[in-house]
Amino acid sequence: MRYFLDTEFNGFGGDLLSLALVPEHGDQDYYVVIPSEGPYHPWVEKHVVPYLETVPRNLLNRLDRVAAAHDVAAYLGNDPDVTIVADWPEDIALFCRLLLVGETEIVDVRHMRFEFHRTPGFSTARNSQVPHNALHDARALRDHLLSLED
Repeated sequence: MRYFLDTEFNGFGGDLLSLALVPEHGDQDYYVVIPSEGPYHPWVEKHVVPYLETVPRNLLNRLDRVAAAHDVAAYLGNDPDVTIVADWPEDIALFCRLLLVGETEIVDVRHMRFEFHRTPGFSTARNSQVPHNALHDARALRDHLLSLED
């Protein structure tokens, strides 16, 4: 199955703050907030931080980075054919970096593929119910890319 990915992070090259995976079919969305100890980039402080928990309560997870990595692996664990779809390269990089839980250790994930789609003229934030919230942005990305396939 394809899972549409979005992340929020603390400025260019900054730490992962939240991650969402939205499946192509069904309603089993995944969302996690990873607490950050450092100061936030000013733009992130204004446009991202206030909306990190603006998701349905049943989807809100607040986990440290290692726990989040294992949680993502468990979420994807029953799918033998995972494809992660994103429209921003850093989203894929942060997702892959999250899977690393030690210098030589990754969480227990199976085979997965990644698809990168440039979306000129489309902005997940402008089409999102809650701009700069990873869950709502991932849903907007899914809806947009699936609409192009119809």
